[in-house]
Amino acid sequence: MTETQEDPQRLRRSVAASAMGNATEWFDYGVYAATATYLTAAFFPGELGTLGTMLGFAISFVLRPLGGMVWGPLGDRLGRKRVLATTILLMAAATGLIGLLPTHGQIGVFAPVLLILMRVVQGFSTGGEYGGAATYLAETAGDRRRGFLGSFLEFGTLGGFVGGSAVVLLLQLMLGSAAMYDWGWRIPFLLAVPLGLIGLYLRSRLDESPVFEEVARNPHPPTGLRELVRHYRRELLTLGGLVIALNVVNYTLLTYQPTYLQKSLGMAESTTTAMMLIGQVVMMLVLPFFGALSDRVGRRPMWLVSLVGLAVFALPMYWLMGQGPVWAVIGFIVLGLLYVPQLSTISATFPAVFPTHVRYAGFALAYNVSTAAFGGTAPLVNEAVIEASGWSLFPAVYMIGASLIGLVAWTFLRETAGTSLRGTEVPDVLHTPVDAAARVPSR
Repeated sequence: MTETQEDPQRLRRSVAASAMGNATEWFDYGVYAATATYLTAAFFPGELGTLGTMLGFAISFVLRPLGGMVWGPLGDRLGRKRVLATTILLMAAATGLIGLLPTHGQIGVFAPVLLILMRVVQGFSTGGEYGGAATYLAETAGDRRRGFLGSFLEFGTLGGFVGGSAVVLLLQLMLGSAAMYDWGWRIPFLLAVPLGLIGLYLRSRLDESPVFEEVARNPHPPTGLRELVRHYRRELLTLGGLVIALNVVNYTLLTYQPTYLQKSLGMAESTTTAMMLIGQVVMMLVLPFFGALSDRVGRRPMWLVSLVGLAVFALPMYWLMGQGPVWAVIGFIVLGLLYVPQLSTISATFPAVFPTHVRYAGFALAYNVSTAAFGGTAPLVNEAVIEASGWSLFPAVYMIGASLIGLVAWTFLRETAGTSLRGTEVPDVLHTPVDAAARVPSR
């Protein structure tokens, strides 16, 4: 297979459009996490209110596999560009509408029903968003810099989280607690609309992925879910296992953490938001470094270090967080840095698991099924166990279990650093030209 060449102008547009869409998606999740206490008061008043809010978060993930089943095959047939333009529009619209919803005090039980409906729309559109953005960027980037360039997609992820948290923190400081509970929580959700329109503009200017165009012009094996499940079970299971580890850590550490620190450790709202901001900014700064490192040493070593590190340090770092705000920042940063080797290499590792003609569908299906089952439910599971048992260290144990599952899946992961993504064969360093293979250790 020939090496994927880089077109600098196309590459800049691809990175910007992919990262912006991802930032819009995760701006919503960051805002939802940072405003969880306000959403509880507005939509789920009562003793089990926090569980209702976490259920509202988790429910969006139920539709992600369905979204992946719809958007993924469409992306493999019609192209990556068309699907990505549609998903970002749906995401931004649903997020913006949350900021306009009436509260429980105004329309009763219909308020949480409407909130959950908006989360369902977000989940369905997100089912095609992330897999498509990562696939498009991986196919556009050159083979030798796929890790470095792909890390900017995750830069957009954390940028969305940081942007959402920063907006909420600024509003907390400007408006005060009473106004935030009353109406201030709506503002961050409304800001998703202009973000989505910017992302839509950027994506409308994209060219189609050259790797997809090459396969589309030539005869290739059938695409679709049936062929995917029949011929690529190993790849689906490998990716699914890695996603369990990735997203239990992601949604525990980046989404549930504000609620955990406020309820379990008694930290103030603004202190929690500021702590999350510091940790996420540190993670953003090192993302490109780890992405570039994966181009030199390979994806498998990066994932191994991360999975083992999280399994070893999750429990002591969560204990450390309970010793005070400063220690909470340190513990969060340590776990965040251990997580970054996974986060920075997602868009270089996961699309390369599948060949081009089923890449979008394979990524979307495996990623979203695992995320729905284990990622989006992580805040709900953590909150339910802590409320039932009072055991504040449970999130660490949950991370350890997920990391061990990830280690099992890692043993089946092929090394693909420096490997071309062109053609209809499963990418593998063993099929890479000699000059590229020599730079990357094999299994």
